[in-house]
Amino acid sequence: MYKIVFCLFLLFAMGYPSFAQKKLTLADFEQQNTFKAQEVQGIHSSANGQYYTTLENGKRIVKYNYKDGKKVETVFDLDQIEKPAINSFSAYSFSPDETKILLTTNKETIYRHSYTANYYVWNSVTEELTELSAKGKQQEATFSPDGERIAFVRDHNLFVKTLRFGTENQVTTDGKQNEIINGVPDWVYEEEFGFSKAFAWSPDSKFLAYIRFDETEVKQYAMKMYRSDEAARIENTAYPYEQTLKYPKAGEKNAVVSVFAYDIKSKTKVEVDLGEETDIYVPRLKWTADANDLAVMRLNRRQNKIDVLFANPFTGDTRLFYSEKNDRYIAEEFLDDFIFLPNNDYFVVNSERDGYSHLYLYDRQGFEVRKLTDGEFDVTDFYGFDNKKKIFYYQAAKKSPMQREIYYTSLDGKKQGMISPQEGINKAVFSNEFQYFINEFTNLSTPKTFTLYDNSGKLVRVLEDNSRLKSKLAEYAIQPKSFFSFETSEGISLNGWMIKPANFDENKKYPVVMTQYSGPNSQEVEDKWSVNWYNYLAQEGFLVVCVDSRGTGARGEDFRKVTYMQLGKYESDDQIEAAKYLTTLPYVDDSNIAIWGWSYGGLTSLLCMEKGGDLFKAGIAVAPVTHYKFYDTVYTERFMRTPRENPDGYNDNAPLLHPEGITGRLLLIHGSADDNVHLQNTMEMAEALVQAGVQFDMAIYTNRNHNITGGNTRMHLYNRMTDFLKTNLK
Repeated sequence: MYKIVFCLFLLFAMGYPSFAQKKLTLADFEQQNTFKAQEVQGIHSSANGQYYTTLENGKRIVKYNYKDGKKVETVFDLDQIEKPAINSFSAYSFSPDETKILLTTNKETIYRHSYTANYYVWNSVTEELTELSAKGKQQEATFSPDGERIAFVRDHNLFVKTLRFGTENQVTTDGKQNEIINGVPDWVYEEEFGFSKAFAWSPDSKFLAYIRFDETEVKQYAMKMYRSDEAARIENTAYPYEQTLKYPKAGEKNAVVSVFAYDIKSKTKVEVDLGEETDIYVPRLKWTADANDLAVMRLNRRQNKIDVLFANPFTGDTRLFYSEKNDRYIAEEFLDDFIFLPNNDYFVVNSERDGYSHLYLYDRQGFEVRKLTDGEFDVTDFYGFDNKKKIFYYQAAKKSPMQREIYYTSLDGKKQGMISPQEGINKAVFSNEFQYFINEFTNLSTPKTFTLYDNSGKLVRVLEDNSRLKSKLAEYAIQPKSFFSFETSEGISLNGWMIKPANFDENKKYPVVMTQYSGPNSQEVEDKWSVNWYNYLAQEGFLVVCVDSRGTGARGEDFRKVTYMQLGKYESDDQIEAAKYLTTLPYVDDSNIAIWGWSYGGLTSLLCMEKGGDLFKAGIAVAPVTHYKFYDTVYTERFMRTPRENPDGYNDNAPLLHPEGITGRLLLIHGSADDNVHLQNTMEMAEALVQAGVQFDMAIYTNRNHNITGGNTRMHLYNRMTDFLKTNLK
C-alpha cells in the first residue's frame, strides 16, 4: 500500500494528471498546518559519539544507538516524575558527564532569537528535578564544561549557579533596561550578528568571559501599543502605551561594547584591552582549546576588517593573532567558521579571498598551512574536524547553487569526497566523534526526510520519511514547481522556478504573480520541497514565478557583492528583466503581471513598480524598507556604509524618493509593532504616494511584529493579498 501511495505522490509531483479531488484552502496553510512535515527534534549526540537523543512529545528524552538506529532507553520521562513542577519542556542540554539535564520551559519571546524561560535541572543520580532559580525567568542558561555550574542572565545581569551547594552568585550588578546589558546582546547584535548569548565558558571552567553593552547613547525608537489585542485577549483601554527599544539607525551611535573575563574562584573580573577605538563591534567570543587564551573578534564599523585578539584572562592584556580584510565587507560565515581544532595545533578560517567562500587551515602561530577546499563554488557550512581520522567535514553548493552536498577532506588533502547520496538540499548533524551523521534532506519532489548514515555515507536507518505527509499529498491536486533559467540583456544568467496554473493549457494566457526576497546572500530558488500559498495561487489560476537576482547566494563573491553601496539597484533591475523575459512566453498574459515581497522583498517590489512602470499591473509590499536611513547600523552599513559616506547610494535606490513612477495598483502592508523594519517606513511611503498623486491600498496590523502573526492575523493577511491579486489581475 505504501508503495502505491508513494508512486502516486511522485506522479503528481512530476506534473502528471491528478486523480485527487481535494482542493487547497488558505486554512490548510495558515490554520491547520495540513502539509507540515514531521521533524526529528532536539537531536543531541552523546559525549562518546555512540548514541544520540531526541525530544519526544515535549516530555521524554529518548536515547538511540548510532550503530543501528535502535532505541536504547528513555533517559528522562516527565510523566514518570511524581508531581513535577512543569508539564512539558521545549529544549534540553546535558552536562558533560551526562548525569544532569537542563530543561527549558515556559519560553517568552523577546526578539528574533532571544527569549526568557524557566529552567529546571534533572539530576539522574539523586533523581531530583529542581528549579534553576526562583527569582525570575532567565536567559541562555549554560552548563560549565565541568558540569559543576550554570551561567545565565536575568534582568541584564550575569549570574553563576553552583549546583553542588545551590548557591547563586551575581557576576554583574550594573544591568539596567535601555542602558547596560551584560551577557546577552542588544537588539542590533542579535538581529544582524545572529546570536543571543554573549558569554563563553573557558574549556577548563575557570573563567567566564562576557560582553557588556553600554547603550546609553543609542537613540530609542518608540512603538505605540494598543490594548485591543485580540490574540492575547487584552481588553481595550482609553489610552495606548509606548514600547521603546534602543535601535541604532544607519549613521547613528551604536552601543559601546567591552569584554570582561570573570575568575570563578576569586570572583573577580578584568577588562579585556580592545584598543583605543571604541566605535567597533565584538561579534564573537571564543576560547582556544587549551583555555590559555580568550579569542575576541574585533570588527571595524565599516565591517571590512576583522581582527582576532588573544586575551590573557588573568590580566586582560591582548595581542593581535589574526586579521582578515575585504575590499567590500567581511562575510558572516567568517564569524562561526573560525574554529580552533581540538588538539590546539590548528585553526580553520572561512575566507572569500579567491572570489568564493572557502576553508583555509592555519597553524597555531597564525601561518597558513593549506587551502582545504578549492573550486568555483561556495562552502556554505563547516561541520568540524574528526581528530582521530584527521578529516574535515563541510557543506557546499558544488554541483549547483540551488543544491547542497556534504563533503569531506583530509588534513593532508589526499582524501576527499562527497558523502550525501541524494541530489537536493542536504544538511548534516554529526555525532561528537564524527562516526555518524543525521542527514536532513529535501528536493523539489521530496518533503523533509531524516536519515542516519555512517561517515562513509552508508545508510544506517531512516528516522523520519514523512510517509503520512506523502499520503496526505496524494489526496490533493497540487501543481508542481519546476526550475528554469534565462539570460538578461546584460548577459547575466539567472535561476528561477515557476508553478503553472491548475489544468495548464499552453495555448492560453495566464496572469503572473512574481515572488522574491532578493536580499544579500539570500536564496529563494533552491531544490527543496514546499507546498504553500503559491500552490494555492496556482490552483486559483495564477502562474507563480520566483527568480534569484544578483546579490543572492551560492554563486561566488562577485555575484553576491555586486550590490555593494547600492542596495536595491541590481536586484530590481534583474526582477524587471525577469518580468520582461516572462512576457516572451506564449502562455503569459503580459498585461497582467504582479510582483510582491516581504521586508527586503517589499523594498524590491516597490523599486520594480517605480522603475518598471506599466510592466507591473499590481504589486504588494509587506513590511518594506523604503529608505535605508530608517534601518539599523550593522546591516545597512555593512552593504552601504553610512548615509554621510554614500548619499547617492541611499537616495538613488530609495522607494520613498521615487513614488511617481508607480502606475500599477499597490498594496502596502505593515505590522504596527514591527521592531525590525519600523512602521515608519510604510507611513513615510504612504505620504510620499499621496503627494505624488499615486493611489494605493493599505493594511496595518495592530500590535504585530515583522512576522505579522497572532490569532486570526495570518488568515486575514493572506485573504487580503489573495483578494487584491484576484481583483487587480484579470
